[in-house]
Amino acid sequence: MEYKWRVLSNTTVATLMSSLDTNIVLISLPTIGRSLPGTSPTILLWVLLGYSLLTAVVLLNFGRLSDMFGRVRLYVLGFAVFTAGSLLCGLSGTGLELVGFRLVQAVGAGFLFSNSAAIITDAFPPNERGRALGVNQVSIVVGSVSGLILGGVITSALSWRWIFFVNVPIGLIATIRARMDLHELARPERTPRIDWFGNVLFAVGLTLLLAGITFGALGELSDAGAIASVVAGLVLLGVFLGVEARERYPMLDLKLFRIRQFASSAVTMLLNALARGAFTFILVFYLQGPPRYLDPFTAGLYLIPTSASLATFGPLSGWLSDRYGPRPFLIVGLITSAIGFLWLATIGPEASFLALTPALILVGGGMGIFASPNRAAMMTAVPPSQRGVASGVGTTLINTGATISLGLTLIIMSSVLSRTAIEQIFIGAVSPSTPFAAAGGFLDAIHLIFLISAALCLLAVVPSLRREARPYPAAASPEEAD
Repeated sequence: MEYKWRVLSNTTVATLMSSLDTNIVLISLPTIGRSLPGTSPTILLWVLLGYSLLTAVVLLNFGRLSDMFGRVRLYVLGFAVFTAGSLLCGLSGTGLELVGFRLVQAVGAGFLFSNSAAIITDAFPPNERGRALGVNQVSIVVGSVSGLILGGVITSALSWRWIFFVNVPIGLIATIRARMDLHELARPERTPRIDWFGNVLFAVGLTLLLAGITFGALGELSDAGAIASVVAGLVLLGVFLGVEARERYPMLDLKLFRIRQFASSAVTMLLNALARGAFTFILVFYLQGPPRYLDPFTAGLYLIPTSASLATFGPLSGWLSDRYGPRPFLIVGLITSAIGFLWLATIGPEASFLALTPALILVGGGMGIFASPNRAAMMTAVPPSQRGVASGVGTTLINTGATISLGLTLIIMSSVLSRTAIEQIFIGAVSPSTPFAAAGGFLDAIHLIFLISAALCLLAVVPSLRREARPYPAAASPEEAD
């Protein structure tokens, strides 16, 4: 097999597994809560959020380290760590153990996410990157959606532990194949030292920001504590930017944002992540909560149109953007998703599968049309030696936007529902035999969230209009040839 296709197949398996585990746990949380002793709603929340939060924190650091020490080397390490973390998660005896082992998984996922796009970009010529990254990027979003379906099937047929155990044989084979098949194409940028101060500032600042938003929304922190956490996080991130602007060997090279195509792609990516980050989380609430009360398997089936449309339009959009340039596909994708979100903002309390399907196809298809051209434009815009950190920036923005989106969703829900009511839905404590008085307010909150998602998609069109419209060159640039 030609080397570039070996790269694509291995990295697609990696991103699919990593993204699957973001949401495969979500639909199994009620079962996990009932099975593990002493598992409170707060611990269940950490099982879900800890993975996303730590992945967002380490991505940029790992992208920078890969530019210094070799992308393939750290990618293979990530596969091994992720596989070991999956095994430990399945063996967990308590809720706290599961939280800790999910963090081990997140470290491995961070290495995989931060290096996959860079390794693909190294292996494919510019005029084929959109198609290749389209397959890879679609696997991320398809994984996050299909994780809900697989989670429901595996939990119902076997046990919640098998949502982790299934990763082990696949991960072992993929780790060995990555070690044997992949090799470094970019020269590692061996700088004299690591920007440890910048690493610490970024990790602590982002953690405080995201923790303040999410746990403040759930009442785990007081209003004053949540505000203090968010403000402290923003201050530390501001200090981080100041340090990076003066650092000789920065973790984040701010000069990348002087490249118009890179900056436009980054802003658009963040806005899109904010729009769609809590999409599946909300639908799980809607389908399994009042007044639907669907079982996990049936709820997962409702999301098949989103996954199918993503898988269809993502690679096609990437291939067409290689020929005609990314801009028209970005605009069409964002507007398509916005229409889908506006449609979802009108759903009734018991919308049927057929009633939901057109809106879900529009949202999923729009995501697929947008994702790969935007990532290809972002990666092609930077010098080859900085693709690791560029890949880290992109995935950090996606994960950070998705986590903030979840926090904002919880804030909106907490404005109309009590914390007790939210926890009841979250752990599956409501049922047709226990009437839920706040069902009307719950649906109003969902409508508002989808309206905000539509507005964010339309706002993301603005930076998309500022980028270049020409297609990529058929051959590598002189810089890449060097």
